[in-house]
Amino acid sequence: MTQAPGTSTDTSTVVFLVAGEGIERVELTEPWEAVTEAGYTALLVSTDDGEVDLVDHLTPAGSQSVDRTTADISAADVDVLVLPGGVANPDALRQDPLAVTLVREMVEAGKPVLAICHAPWVLIEADVVRGRRVTSYPSLRTDLVNAGAEWVDEELVSSDGVFTSRNPDDLPAFCEALLGAIRGAD
Repeated sequence: MTQAPGTSTDTSTVVFLVAGEGIERVELTEPWEAVTEAGYTALLVSTDDGEVDLVDHLTPAGSQSVDRTTADISAADVDVLVLPGGVANPDALRQDPLAVTLVREMVEAGKPVLAICHAPWVLIEADVVRGRRVTSYPSLRTDLVNAGAEWVDEELVSSDGVFTSRNPDDLPAFCEALLGAIRGAD
């Protein structure tokens, strides 16, 4: 995306990492709008080229074009990584070795990673929640605890560069943390 007039001249690249379907629409579009309206570059990266399918819970809710695939990007190309939720999206994404590697490398490099709702499943697969305080959609609590995380029920949790939120109701805090993480990555 191009820079909006009268906004930041920063060149930080924010990648939204998703699978091909089942992405909770507002968990992609609201943070995306926050990023682009602030003048930052947003890229949609998916496991496959083309378009990804968005949902409002389980109801189809449009699509969005993919900018790059997981095969075409590395942590060196990314300043901040966002993992939108939905149930099917993170479940499929955690089965893509390239996506999981990107998440792990981002965390290992100390770059901000933000995950909302069911997206912490991908953090579990990347083995980056052990010893971290996190939140998520409530049904992931046991999965996160079993992976070594301390799970809490809060709208936004920050733990050593990994930011997590519970659901779409938490999007204002999530977007604020995202913009703060981008400014911190400058």
